[in-house]
Amino acid sequence: MIGFSDAWQGVLADDWRPLDVTETRGILPRGGTILGTTRGSPLDTADGPQRVLDVLSRHRVDALIVIGGNGSLTVAEHLYREYGIPVLGVPKTIDNDVVGTDRTFGFATAVQVATDAIDRLHSTAESHDRVMVVELMGRHAGWIAAHAGIAGGATTVLVPERPYSLDRVAEAIRTRHLRGRYASIVVVAEGARAEGREAATGERPKDRFGHEILDGVGHAVGRAIADLTGFEARVVVLGHVQRGGTPVAEDRVLATRMGACVVDVAHSGQFGHMVALRGVEIAAVPLAEASGRTRVLDLSEFANIGSVTFG
Repeated sequence: MIGFSDAWQGVLADDWRPLDVTETRGILPRGGTILGTTRGSPLDTADGPQRVLDVLSRHRVDALIVIGGNGSLTVAEHLYREYGIPVLGVPKTIDNDVVGTDRTFGFATAVQVATDAIDRLHSTAESHDRVMVVELMGRHAGWIAAHAGIAGGATTVLVPERPYSLDRVAEAIRTRHLRGRYASIVVVAEGARAEGREAATGERPKDRFGHEILDGVGHAVGRAIADLTGFEARVVVLGHVQRGGTPVAEDRVLATRMGACVVDVAHSGQFGHMVALRGVEIAAVPLAEASGRTRVLDLSEFANIGSVTFG
């Protein structure tokens, strides 16, 4: 087995190294990736797919295992469908937004990091009678915000799946204060948008990869809460802190199970598939299920949790 450095960039540049026991020893408790990663794909240039084929042929690679989120798996499916490249997928993203699998590894660790931060913020919120706004990752789906917000006892959670109302948020906080609760935690996913007039302010600028540049929704919500309620508000943006650190046991077990399964799938020749958690089983499902799609929250799952409101 060999590994290519920096994702597709390493494949195109034929930058590889052997993944033997010495190279992989001790990586289970480590976060991130020993191979590195970067944006971009073979589809960015006309000769990209052929260069991939040439590199795989040169090394007599039987199967190319692509570990990543929506973008990586979409590229993998396209290369399999259009060029017959023998690819397999392993869904990995902290956002948990890959269609076809119940969980992606990285998600549980990100939720735990965010929950730990919220737990700590309760202390300062209660000591100083403040509203603490916590901005978490979640560009298109609010999985991290929803799970960390519920686990951390947030007052309100704002997610991309439901445009939020600043008036509703302010009312929820005022109601808590009238009941004698002088501290509130508001969790907001980075991709959350306000409803009505605030949602119709035009498209956000994009980076060179075509992704919207998110402009600090946490600070906007914090300022609005202070203006609407008169209560002191502070904003914490966890950012890339959520991506680092030691992975929790759940992610280690899921990654190990998926890794073992994808090797079996490679031996069986089921190219164009990815491994996925379905209930308690790890199974092979077509990459086409995940390609170009995003798995979003179904807020009805949380309808009976009265202690937390969604914007």
